[in-house]
Amino acid sequence: MNASNSVVDLEIVKLRMEQLSSEIEKHNRSYYELDAPTISDELYDSLFQELVRLEEKYPQLKKLSSPTQRVGGEVKSELVKVKHSQPMLSIHTETDYTEQGAKDFDSRIRRELELESASNSIEYNCELKFDGLAVNIRYEDGIMVLASTRGDGYVGEDVTANVRTIRSLPLQVEGLPKVFEVRGEALMHKTDFKKLNEEQASLGEKLFANARNAAAGCLRQLDSRVTAKRRLSFYAYGLGEVSEMPVSSQSELLDYLARKGFPVTDLRQVVQGPEQLEAFHEKVAHLREELDFDIDGVVYKVNDFALQRQLGFVSREPRWACAHKYPPQEAQTRVLDVDVQVGRTGKLTPVARLEPVFVGGTTISNVSLHNEDFVKELGLLIGDTVVVHRAGDVIPEIVKVLPELRPSTVRPFVMPEFCPICGSHAYKEEGEKDRRCTGGLFCSAQRKQAILHFVSRLAMGIDGVGEKLVDQLVTTGLIKTVADIYRLKLDDLVQLERMGEKSAKNLISAIEASKSTTLEKFLYALGIREVGEATARSLAQNFGSLDVLEKVTKEDLLSVNDIGDVVADSILHFFAEPENRQVIEELKTLGVHWNEQVGSSKPDGLLKDKTWVLTGTLPTLSRNEASDLIRSLGGKVSSSVSKKTDYVLAGENAGSKLEKAQSLGITILDEGQFKQLLQKEEM
Repeated sequence: MNASNSVVDLEIVKLRMEQLSSEIEKHNRSYYELDAPTISDELYDSLFQELVRLEEKYPQLKKLSSPTQRVGGEVKSELVKVKHSQPMLSIHTETDYTEQGAKDFDSRIRRELELESASNSIEYNCELKFDGLAVNIRYEDGIMVLASTRGDGYVGEDVTANVRTIRSLPLQVEGLPKVFEVRGEALMHKTDFKKLNEEQASLGEKLFANARNAAAGCLRQLDSRVTAKRRLSFYAYGLGEVSEMPVSSQSELLDYLARKGFPVTDLRQVVQGPEQLEAFHEKVAHLREELDFDIDGVVYKVNDFALQRQLGFVSREPRWACAHKYPPQEAQTRVLDVDVQVGRTGKLTPVARLEPVFVGGTTISNVSLHNEDFVKELGLLIGDTVVVHRAGDVIPEIVKVLPELRPSTVRPFVMPEFCPICGSHAYKEEGEKDRRCTGGLFCSAQRKQAILHFVSRLAMGIDGVGEKLVDQLVTTGLIKTVADIYRLKLDDLVQLERMGEKSAKNLISAIEASKSTTLEKFLYALGIREVGEATARSLAQNFGSLDVLEKVTKEDLLSVNDIGDVVADSILHFFAEPENRQVIEELKTLGVHWNEQVGSSKPDGLLKDKTWVLTGTLPTLSRNEASDLIRSLGGKVSSSVSKKTDYVLAGENAGSKLEKAQSLGITILDEGQFKQLLQKEEM
């Protein structure tokens, strides 16, 4: 009785384990292959853990095809060699990237088959040429038993434990021939590669250079548990040894593999003739950057297996297939020198001057090196041979230095401590990677950006000065520093393109009107790095005088609530540059002025330290004008309503801020009531 019950119990357990395995694999396919998960991660984990517990309790019922085999196992001391039952041969590469490559392939096929008439077109199957690692996976009685790398084409390495971790691959397939070897490419999707490098960076580990290197490292891992944590993918495209051929053409094979649950790319097509071959090549070229994996070309195959057998092989390549590549995305070249460019914000950027090299469809001779830390991380010396990568419209970059090719004449790159354009001190803040020029008001590299910022609405507010006009003013030499804005004459302006006399007069009037400003607007206009509108206001309120500010210490600056080390250093570096102070003196001499008074103009006023929120459209005041009035009387302006808000100034279409203020019982004023409050303040 007990024995009978035990047998029944085992059958129930076995059935439950089979149900779990089937359901988990179904969800694996939905998640990893179809990118359409059907259950939550929590529910998936509960199913998986139930299967793990059952296998631990009943090890005799555990199968080689169980989904639990995907998590990796024991660490190997080395990868065992595996002889392929059928060689894994490479295919011929058409290096002519133009339409001629397709024509040459078609011509060879027609010549081999002795088809002279153009009407006798050949049917081809077009596929992708994946940039990964070729893998052969053997199934016996529908169960995955062995996976191996290509190796030298005849002998590869046993990577079964690692390939089992690829969740898009079936571990067991119903209805396969007794022996069935599927071949394809193991690779890492771009999104998974990005996540992997982010994890590596967070752990302080070395980053992988590209997705192919990462995939190769995962596939050849001796510890399959590591591979299991790094998501590899697989795409099937061919067969090795099979005990029974289920189809008669390449296109039928890919459809068959897809029906059996093997990952197969949808980007494939049956075509006829060289024109359609080239059309597929061009279509994929346009889609290439949208793909979540790397390819370096497309593959053309004679579709009919009978014709493939007739064409046979030459050397170690099949006559019936070829790879039609795209221009290389990586190439080797030599670094001739490293220059330093200064950007419009003052950032100093080292730029490698290369021996010109054709990569990614264009000739590359200059590549940004970002900053001095990047150069050190690369281990780059001037004169080194490097690998340059460029994909599509992506900016080219150096991804690797080849020290084994390093000549004895190499020399290190040294980042300059002074701006190569204007000679100002170039400083690097603690914790920052970039070095910056401090000559913001006169450095010619920063000139246009400095002028546009200086004239902007929240700065000096000079209407009518746009990017095109600034380009003309700088190009013609009329403006070298922002002080030259106040030296412009009517005759200077009317000579410029698209500048009539009326427009010129309006601009001269706007420049003249801007001379009367406030200290906070002037400080903001100077474009000191890290000093925005709010910080400029704090500086003006706390120090009240530009003369005082030019002489402050770091301790003085740090005593201001919203100023930290980085902002303080930027301010000190700016005023330490003599040329910047000279431009400021010129501006004052040319008539730019403001009222200077240490501290708030109304230190004990009704608005002092009161927090205001503005919402809606006011009848006569702009939001900036109302904010300036509040701040001038010691008040604070916030963007959101909270319990700490003292007043809300509301206009038309006030919206949710008004509703929140009402719910919190905050005092709400319209513009008339606001002006009455200001009149009381002045009394």
